[in-house]
Amino acid sequence: MLAADGPLSIDHMIGLFVEEQPTRAELQQVLDDISDSCIDRGFELKKVAGGYRFQIRLEYGEWISRLWDEKPPRYSRALLETLALIAYRQPVTRGDIEEVRGVEDHLATLLDEQAHGVGDHRQ
Repeated sequence: MLAADGPLSIDHMIGLFVEEQPTRAELQQVLDDISDSCIDRGFELKKVAGGYRFQIRLEYGEWISRLWDEKPPRYSRALLETLALIAYRQPVTRGDIEEVRGVEDHLATLLDEQAHGVGDHRQ
């Protein structure tokens, strides 16, 4: 779970066992035991929509966030102009943006960043 790139569902965890696969009930019991063993620790086993993951407890979030060197992305003037056009001219097409700006738009950059979670600072 610590090495996974996201939350693991019970079905996914069961599928990781090659020889003897645990039952859902057995795996759920193990997950409950792990969760109980984390009660007095700075992290917890959390059930989220996608499955289970380890995460820092909410009350330590402010301290832990100091470890990250995240800086907000720097956007070019042209990219900000494209964003403004999208915001004020809904609905808008790529052709509309190119017509107003007279140059290639930065829509692909925005879409690529959205797909990779860049600039998304929601917790």
